[in-house]
Amino acid sequence: MKLSELMAGITPVPEYEGPVSADDYVLAIGLEGTETKPDDYLVAQEGITEHSGALSAVTNDVTYIRSGPQNVKTGTTRTINLTGDRYAGDAFQDALLAHKIKYGTGKTVIKPYVYFCMLTGKGEQGLISIVIDEDPSGAAGSNAGIKATLTAKGTPAEYTYSKSP
Repeated sequence: MKLSELMAGITPVPEYEGPVSADDYVLAIGLEGTETKPDDYLVAQEGITEHSGALSAVTNDVTYIRSGPQNVKTGTTRTINLTGDRYAGDAFQDALLAHKIKYGTGKTVIKPYVYFCMLTGKGEQGLISIVIDEDPSGAAGSNAGIKATLTAKGTPAEYTYSKSP
């Protein structure tokens, strides 16, 4: 499913105030390489049980004259851990788990993405490096699982969803 299809009929309210669930967050990735805007990106949804965002501080230990040792934050790394059950025929999963991504290196596995709250439309966009950790996983009789680690390249930009004209 493309982002434009998911957001059809949904109008984010930037001033929304209230509870937010994990299901209110959208992860969409330009996996095919032909997308021209976020509305064309494929949405992580079918069979996906979790897309947890994590932030890790990048720090540097320094010692200053008279003031002593300090730990200085020099950046932040964004990681999104994606897990779920394999769903063959889903455009997102089929593209994510394609041979060229699973075994790709360098620019082949760096793709544009957006990650935002569909209630407010607010989030981030940038480039991610894709690492497929498990495909498939699971014991006999259970669903085949998938797992990927998505790491932002640099610092993502602020993003606010708006429908393309």
